[in-house]
Amino acid sequence: MQEKSDCAVVPMNRSNQEGQPLAEVGEGRAQTEENIEQSHMFPTQSGKRMSQGLAGVRQAASTRKQERFTALLHHVTPDLLRDSFYALKRQASPGVDGVTWTHYEAGLEGRLSDLHSRVQRGTYRAKPSRRVYIPKADGRQRPLDIAALEDKVVQQAVLAILNQIYEVDFKGFSYGFRPGRSPHQALDALYVGFQRKRVNWLLDADIRGFFDNMSHEWTMKFIEHRVADRRMLRLIQKWLRAGVSEDGQWSETTVGTPQGAGVSPLLANVYLHYVFDLWAEVWRRKVASGDVVIVRYADDLVLGFQHRADAERFLREFQERLGKFGLELHPDKTRLIEFGRFAFRDRKRRGEGKPETFIFLGFTHYCGHLRSSGAFTVWRITATKRMVAKLKAIKAELQRRKHHRTSEVGEWLRKVKLVITNIMLCPETRFRCNASGVASAGSSRSILIRRSQRAQVRWERLVPLMDRWIPRPRILHPHPGERFDATHPQ
Repeated sequence: MQEKSDCAVVPMNRSNQEGQPLAEVGEGRAQTEENIEQSHMFPTQSGKRMSQGLAGVRQAASTRKQERFTALLHHVTPDLLRDSFYALKRQASPGVDGVTWTHYEAGLEGRLSDLHSRVQRGTYRAKPSRRVYIPKADGRQRPLDIAALEDKVVQQAVLAILNQIYEVDFKGFSYGFRPGRSPHQALDALYVGFQRKRVNWLLDADIRGFFDNMSHEWTMKFIEHRVADRRMLRLIQKWLRAGVSEDGQWSETTVGTPQGAGVSPLLANVYLHYVFDLWAEVWRRKVASGDVVIVRYADDLVLGFQHRADAERFLREFQERLGKFGLELHPDKTRLIEFGRFAFRDRKRRGEGKPETFIFLGFTHYCGHLRSSGAFTVWRITATKRMVAKLKAIKAELQRRKHHRTSEVGEWLRKVKLVITNIMLCPETRFRCNASGVASAGSSRSILIRRSQRAQVRWERLVPLMDRWIPRPRILHPHPGERFDATHPQ
């Protein structure tokens, strides 16, 4: 028994966290924990307010990692549902129910009271997601499933609870869709790993249709490693089995999790935590003969190896492991390439060309050297496909706004360029951001010419306007190594 009298604890076998690499059926479950009651609110370090009960869940998950939580649903309170509602995007598209955020806000307290009652009594029913398609940079279309508004609210509340457990379990090299983590931090970790570790080979891995092929059975087994609350588990099952509605036709979902659902990123991270993270960490410690660098952002994986033999062995064993859980690597998008500080030298000695490049999180990474010292570094620029697709979208929107007031179009263009700058602009991408600004100015000039009878709009007249509409790029992000050291002082 545990020290606390209000916690029901059932001793179970030891779980993955003690170093066992597999999360198989025969693996033991952790101990069960009935967490503390909901209490008053207090501010967190992030500035948000968290119930004392949720803080207790996080504390219990951190200190007793071998336990399962048997009572979690009582944390879904009207207050948490209200916070979850206001955390949603107000202009988001409605789901199959057609209810918008503004419509639901009218009479909000009564609606939330009824929703809370249905969730606690078990009469809440998940609605199917409305499926739409959004274009990808390569011309294909990506399915996006839009949940009904009440489903979004409940999922957001459950996400807030489960995050308290899994944020203390997830590994440091996992960056995707986690509170307080961002793509820039994943890029920084990758840069520092290649700079400070002995890396000569890189595995750029892509899991084919990961979100569409997640096994529901395995998903629930992985969740049950930490969650023993049957009502919470039934909620998750309802969302997985709700199905999708496309053109008014309902279809059942037996595998996969809806891309666009609020809880899907967490379920994906839990799935890969047991399928990949725990296994890869043990493999790196016990099997590898040299340095291994791992960075994962959702289902995007990049690994660096000191020895080619380690890289090839890892790839073979990783393919075998994925097969056990209904997944496979994409054969055309998974590559093992020579990449690192000695790649230039070794390839030149063999009479081969420059080291290959790879794309990660929208940036093309390539081997380079500093002009000042000649030391090895990893450069990155915005991926060409991504940049071209964005410029085409800007040009199309400028064409659509051709007859709007010039000041309105300029203000819109300024906001777009500021967003691009905030995301992309780091010391290595300044040249590419300058080029995108010039291209946007050229598109604006072309549209201005077409909207009038004048044959030309002279650049002398246009440059002052462009200086106001398209701000000159400024370095907003520090050097990756400096930011990594600041966020990882240890």
